[in-house]
Amino acid sequence: MSKMILQVMILGALGLVSSWGYADTNINQLTRSEELSGWQLLFDGQVMDGWRNYKQPDVSDGWKIMDGAMVRAEKGAGDIITKKQYQYFELSLEYKISDGGNSGVMFHVTEDNPAPWQSGPEIQVQDNQNGHDPQKSGWLYQLFQPAAAAGAREQGSLDATRPVGQWNQIFLRIAPGLCEVNMNGQRYYRFKIGDEQWQERVAKSKFAKFDGFGAAGQGHICLQDHGDLVSYRNIKLRELSQDGSAPQPIDGKLGMEGALAFPKLKWDQWEPIDEGGNIRNMRLMELTYAPNDGNRLFAVAQRGKIYSFENRHDVEQAKLFLDLEDKVSQWPAPGANEQGLLGLALHPDFTTNGEFFVYYTAVDDDRTVVSRFHLSKDDSSVADPASEEVLLQTSQPYKNHNGGALEFGPDGYLYIALGDGGLRNDPKASGQDRSQLLGSILRIDVDSKSGDLPYGIPADNPFVGTDGVREEVYAYGLRNPWRIAFDKTTGLLWCGDVGQELWEEVNVIHKGGNYGWSNQEGSHAFGNRAARDDVSPPIAPVWEYDHGVGKSITGGRVYRSDRLPELGGKYIYADYVTGAIWALSYDQSTGQATRNEQVIASGIPVLAFGEDASGEVYYMIANARGDCIFRFERGE
Repeated sequence: MSKMILQVMILGALGLVSSWGYADTNINQLTRSEELSGWQLLFDGQVMDGWRNYKQPDVSDGWKIMDGAMVRAEKGAGDIITKKQYQYFELSLEYKISDGGNSGVMFHVTEDNPAPWQSGPEIQVQDNQNGHDPQKSGWLYQLFQPAAAAGAREQGSLDATRPVGQWNQIFLRIAPGLCEVNMNGQRYYRFKIGDEQWQERVAKSKFAKFDGFGAAGQGHICLQDHGDLVSYRNIKLRELSQDGSAPQPIDGKLGMEGALAFPKLKWDQWEPIDEGGNIRNMRLMELTYAPNDGNRLFAVAQRGKIYSFENRHDVEQAKLFLDLEDKVSQWPAPGANEQGLLGLALHPDFTTNGEFFVYYTAVDDDRTVVSRFHLSKDDSSVADPASEEVLLQTSQPYKNHNGGALEFGPDGYLYIALGDGGLRNDPKASGQDRSQLLGSILRIDVDSKSGDLPYGIPADNPFVGTDGVREEVYAYGLRNPWRIAFDKTTGLLWCGDVGQELWEEVNVIHKGGNYGWSNQEGSHAFGNRAARDDVSPPIAPVWEYDHGVGKSITGGRVYRSDRLPELGGKYIYADYVTGAIWALSYDQSTGQATRNEQVIASGIPVLAFGEDASGEVYYMIANARGDCIFRFERGE
């Protein structure tokens, strides 16, 4: 039995394998996160109570329920519409089209015309290969079509559809501001109903002769009968408020607020204004401590400096521990705000051997560098900048998705988080490619060497001896792991993986696990790249939230301090864009998240989380005054 097959069997037995796109399970159901954030099913897989034919009281016999799908199966089925009308909403559905088939999804349909397409704009649904219409699936008929993704090899229109016989997902957002359409998780286009561009395009289309086309402001959702076999399922909708916002997916509120953890702290040799008179934010990527030395904290500034200071609330001075600014890509460069000095991990025996490890992007060519440093022989309170020993390097094709977190596990090995290399849609297909290091969590032994490598490969790494696979890979299928952290009590490795268009995810990382990117975004289909046959089925995230809630996850840490018992044992994480902070409860025996609570509703973007020896969790923000490190306090 191969190691890969054995790994799949183990993960399946633990209930950790997600089958979205691989088997028809969990169809026409809402996840816990979806329920909490306002989504509802428009079809439950059994009855079509919420639907009727256009201008008719019921659904015709030409529409059938087959294998949990609404199927236009017979002639004369007719267009069907929702009984309810909607103004601002998000719609997610899956369709499967027949060979050469054609259909459509319309919105804001009114019933004052002979046909629904004369009032409601139509998202085309068809077989792109053998279809008879030049408007491709996912296009807003005669109005908007997608351009090729930046960095993509193909030119012309982006085509993310999967072929006949496979399910495709359409996501539609109709909001007061920008509306958008996504096909299989890839953004096709954005538009604003009624603006100048909209009016110009309508005027040039066949819809110009219909008064009020696309101008009703609300209406029914319609599934079109175009004379061909087509199936629809997983039809989910969330109504949006007048400002376009959606509810947070929370079970309750903990009523916390943030307070400066070290209000008197000043940073050695740091100025908030550069030589050109420009304001410089202090941006901290990590806050950690040395094992067996809980009285000292180490903070990593993205620009390339590491500081150390006493772990006291009234501490006043953060001493410059190591300056790598000349070696590090500077994050203010265009498109490079995910570069810089991104990770720090102190050796488990740091108090005796003085070794520590850093992750940075190199100033000359943006490559990833993981290096070992030592304390100065003359002054143990600072590092020796000349002691650098480069352990691992890998090129980065683009400037973002660097990951960058370093963590020593309870096994004494160093874990390294690497993103997929950047841009949109994983253009290098790195997520599922284990022949290279990107899109993975790596695991190495810094206390030994393997062959010509300056580090060792642990003998129990999951892909040791597997042809064509880098043996450093511990888990893969990640887009931009920001960030990873071990729970000091359970030993679980947590990861917040930043999504692209629709979903942010929280993962518990298992040895050999495939987390799906870029065939999936979270537990949802992504793109039309063929799934590889040499990888295991993807593991579902333990929690995910959609982009109506937040747009960029900041992975956190499990709270283990006694100071705030209400946070004890919960994974604290945030959304960078909204500033919301949550606490996730997790049942290790079932592998399920059991509760998601609001810690702080919104605020300043959280860059990263840190931890001290007592298990206290801190969060870091960007600040020109250097007031960057916060901890949680009970609200008034």
